[in-house]
Amino acid sequence: MDSIKLVIFDIAGTIIVDRGEVLGAFSTALRKHGVDFPEFELEEWKGASKSEVIRHFVTRQFGDGPKHDQKVALVYADFRRALVSHYQNDGVMPVPGAGQTFDWLRQRGIRMATTTGFHRELSDLILKKAGWHSLFAANISSNDVPLGRPAPYMIFRAMEAAGIKNVREVVNVGDTPLDLQAGTNAGARGVVGVLTGFHGKERLEREPHTHILATLAELPAVIEKEYT
Repeated sequence: MDSIKLVIFDIAGTIIVDRGEVLGAFSTALRKHGVDFPEFELEEWKGASKSEVIRHFVTRQFGDGPKHDQKVALVYADFRRALVSHYQNDGVMPVPGAGQTFDWLRQRGIRMATTTGFHRELSDLILKKAGWHSLFAANISSNDVPLGRPAPYMIFRAMEAAGIKNVREVVNVGDTPLDLQAGTNAGARGVVGVLTGFHGKERLEREPHTHILATLAELPAVIEKEYT
């Protein structure tokens, strides 16, 4: 059986600590523009394209059309500004075990990539702040593809950029139900959930997966035991 050649990581909640800033920025921006949303539903959208999340709530309440496209754009602009300001001023905190896991993979010649529901400017800022911008073979944002998670397109784009042709040589890692759904939809050999984000074990276990891990520090042992 082919060995693993590429590991793809989500960003917020998977390789950097999620301190609630994303949900906070969503809540503030939506409320500012009079857009209603249930908290539980917003939580289920974690990991999705951020512009798709905003469009979902705006069109459900106000309908579609040019006038409401403008509202989507205004909410999204406020959301982006809030998060860019947060990460510029407060920096990022790597998830425990992330650096060691990256070193382990790199030493074995396993390529790495990121996928994220953030826009390109923000994902680049986060990776630069963490000192990881040159670490990955590909960094794919939701605006690089037609649809974000749970569609598998970001995973496929990461594979393309990293020169990987076979999904059976890929492990996809994330902290949300949408991460697991995307990995499953892509047919990745490893679909790994980590419990360092917002969602607990019981929620992640409801989605198709190969492994649910407490932290990224457990990933090398899984790859060594099952995928080499």
